[in-house]
Amino acid sequence: MGLPLVHALFLTLFLLCLQTKAEDFGATRKLAGTCNLFSGKWVYDASNPLYDPSTCPFIDPQFNCQKHGRSDKLYQKYRWMPFSCPLPRFNGLNFLQRYSGKKIMFVGDSLSLNQFNSLACMLHAWVPKSRSTFSQRDALSKVAFEDYGLELYLYRTAYLVDLDREKVGRVLKLDSIKNGDSWMGMDVLVFNTWHWWTHTGSSQPWDYVQVNNKLFKDMNRFLAYYKGLTTWAKWVQRNVNPAKTKVFFLGISPVHYQGKDWNRPTKSCMGETQPFFGLKYPAGTPMAWRVVSKVLNKITKPVYFLDVTTLSQYRKDAHPEGYSGVMAVDCSHWCLPGLPDTWNELLSAVLSG
Repeated sequence: MGLPLVHALFLTLFLLCLQTKAEDFGATRKLAGTCNLFSGKWVYDASNPLYDPSTCPFIDPQFNCQKHGRSDKLYQKYRWMPFSCPLPRFNGLNFLQRYSGKKIMFVGDSLSLNQFNSLACMLHAWVPKSRSTFSQRDALSKVAFEDYGLELYLYRTAYLVDLDREKVGRVLKLDSIKNGDSWMGMDVLVFNTWHWWTHTGSSQPWDYVQVNNKLFKDMNRFLAYYKGLTTWAKWVQRNVNPAKTKVFFLGISPVHYQGKDWNRPTKSCMGETQPFFGLKYPAGTPMAWRVVSKVLNKITKPVYFLDVTTLSQYRKDAHPEGYSGVMAVDCSHWCLPGLPDTWNELLSAVLSG
């Protein structure tokens, strides 16, 4: 049997396995227990947002939609309300005191930057006059709340696995993680990756994919994602001490470039001012979510799934749209204040649970 045929057969079986496992919510159960924080609805809350973007020094300019001219603010006023239990209101002072002397790191792409900026602003709003500093070197950024001894870190890595320059070009190594030493010594790790796995053509930052020292010009992206996440899962198994470090994986952050996803084929996120209010999002569960679920269900060490995918799918109104100052149309990142604040409210609820 030829090698291409073997690959095609394996891919077919892999995708069928993902489909048959679509209802396996074991990874979510690890987090939710009897309370599913991720099934609920968006409700208007006049007390939102949690901070003023003009007074937070930690917002990356591309997420500061008000600064770049977005005039509507309704998207800032929605609060996530789970059906089965209340989501505690975020108390930044309590968080700072509880995590005094601790280190929290977000590891991933620009969506991790989104979440890192969000938590820094949420905390700063509670103690605006306390000493805080920002520093950055290469892939590592840090916000320190010095009066409380809490340090927030961001480690930028698009794929979690290695992307190296070799003689043949840029190689995405699906079975290698050399940068993991930078993730050690943390009290909380929040991982995220998916955004860059779909990029092709000139926006694709690699020339080859490598597995078992074999180079491939391309590979089915879901299969590549599965292999990369499996390597990350092995890193967690080998390197994380659950008594010291709590590990989270952020669910798939959706894009809203195609209105057919919410039954409005002529639309994108541009000009959207309200969430999707139906109970079932028309586009359904992303295949990437199924890949994540499959990998997390194989990890024996506790990894908590921040399953924000569905609640984020509803938020077609919360992107920078044309107000990022970077992209003409941005329907993938999120305005701040905005949706990532809810991700962090969920993170805080789980940490204190």
